[in-house]
Amino acid sequence: MNYRNIIDKGSQILKQHDIITANIDAELLLSISLNKSREQLLLNLEKKLNLNEIKKYFELINRRKQKEPVSFINGKKFFWKYEFVVNKNVLIPRPETEFLVEEILKTYKEKNNLNILDVGVGSGCILISLLKEKNKWKGEGIDISSLAIKTAKTNAKIQQVENRIRFKNSNIDNFSLKKYDLIVSNPPYINKVRYNNLDLGIKGFEPIIALYGGVDGLKIIEKIIIKSKIILKKNGMLMMEIGLGQQYKVIELLKNNGFYVSKIIKDYQKIKRCLIAKKI
Repeated sequence: MNYRNIIDKGSQILKQHDIITANIDAELLLSISLNKSREQLLLNLEKKLNLNEIKKYFELINRRKQKEPVSFINGKKFFWKYEFVVNKNVLIPRPETEFLVEEILKTYKEKNNLNILDVGVGSGCILISLLKEKNKWKGEGIDISSLAIKTAKTNAKIQQVENRIRFKNSNIDNFSLKKYDLIVSNPPYINKVRYNNLDLGIKGFEPIIALYGGVDGLKIIEKIIIKSKIILKKNGMLMMEIGLGQQYKVIELLKNNGFYVSKIIKDYQKIKRCLIAKKI
């Protein structure tokens, strides 16, 4: 069996199990199993595989057909400009979260020193990406999952920013170390109805504590806003990702807690995804 044949077979199996990205996933999984780039595969489609390589590939196909995300099978996910270790203890970084990174870098492009708090740090992708871009910025990341903190520490070390980051296993209620210039968060914001209807590839593998935000999806968002009022410096900024249709209630919460909403950012699907607010 050559590369072309096995990719076709893998794609067929995935399509039979309703994997909508079957073609690209079949290629990616062969790339992972052989430790070769997709480009190398596509330039050598007639190259034959040995029995061990075939077995290993179909083991990965079997995991994917059960809806396990490719990022978890690979153990890595690219975000912003960097590759991050990911596993079942953290949310897989999404492209729309890059809008937060982009907006922060734009807002503070002239700022040499910045003290950042990342609430629900997860894999560390937001905070680490920011510190990679600005070599004098410092940050702290908190998460209620000790296993997520362990993953974030691994990523900080890989990206060589561990000396400028502190991590703490804590929820936002019990956290009040210092005053911050910026608080950033991609909190759990999915409400009960949407969570119950999530694809198995998300609900079955990614941690519920990184996804589910209570009945209305606003439980953690409200806590972050209330605490941010206390631990942000005057004129400090709160930048967070929100869910579909949540902007009106979140804006009301921000205004009621002494924030001015300066900007709303839409994602690639034109959904209002990120809110930018200043403490006044």
